[in-house]
Amino acid sequence: MSRDHDNFADWLAPHLPMLHRTARAFAEAPDQHDLLQELTVALWRARPSFRAESAAGTFAHRVAHNAALTWKRGEVRRRLRGVVVEAELLTRDAGTDPQGALLERLYAAIRRLPPVERSLILLSLDGVGYAEIARLHGLSETNVGARLTRIRQRVSSLVEGSDDGV
Repeated sequence: MSRDHDNFADWLAPHLPMLHRTARAFAEAPDQHDLLQELTVALWRARPSFRAESAAGTFAHRVAHNAALTWKRGEVRRRLRGVVVEAELLTRDAGTDPQGALLERLYAAIRRLPPVERSLILLSLDGVGYAEIARLHGLSETNVGARLTRIRQRVSSLVEGSDDGV
């Protein structure tokens, strides 16, 4: 092992319980190990910027929490992409579905959104990050995240047929 790795391992050790708790709080059991790895990598990348101006634990919490939030946003996008893939497969298999299958319902729901919301969800589905979406629309990243959360909930309700109004 290299000296950097040894130093990082020593530095990381007291923060491992916090990382495990964070992974458990943000991910379902099958994904907790993946998230734990993401948190560890985030700390590895961020550690050179640690200047001991705050406690190491505070720094580790901030980095881990931000990484978990980023991972969670990605999880929502991955889940929504999974719905699209499933819908495409159902469309191919269902071919003659009188309601147009799940994919058509998804796009019909997206078409019912106001233009800005439609743009936000399509950019998100294309994997564009919050910072870039914010820049494109002149919004803050926080506003983009909040809007996308509401839009995803709305689209899900529309696809499931439990929301008739716009």
